[in-house]
Amino acid sequence: MSAVGFISPALYYRDAPAAISFLERAFGFRSRLVVPDDTGGVAHAELTFRESVLMLGTTKPEKGWVSPLDLTGGVSHTLSIVVEDADAHYTMAVAAGAHITRPLVDEHYGGRGYEARDTENNVWYFSTYAPGAWWDGKSPDSPAT
Repeated sequence: MSAVGFISPALYYRDAPAAISFLERAFGFRSRLVVPDDTGGVAHAELTFRESVLMLGTTKPEKGWVSPLDLTGGVSHTLSIVVEDADAHYTMAVAAGAHITRPLVDEHYGGRGYEARDTENNVWYFSTYAPGAWWDGKSPDSPAT
């Protein structure tokens, strides 16, 4: 895999160690690197989900890096993750206690997915739909026309 053009979001949590544990249990991420800071938090962490890398750490309010819990109303982003089996992924998330905000549904544009929030209110959307599937005018999950 070439690192050129590879996008890796970075999220910030008040309790980064708890977030890492939750992301592993509920959503199937794998911790690859966790660098503790001097306060019991996380200076930098890298988790993988297949080929994708998510970076995260403990909040740094002095830099403006805060948890969604520190925002007043709304969210700053939604993370979309493509999964092979949305039903199995949903079952894993529910079993781990994920807060489901939109149940598992078949999307009108193709694919099947659900939305959940993590321990600090980040919004995650897991679906079989791959972004860009409509660029040629047809979704690979939709019936042939």
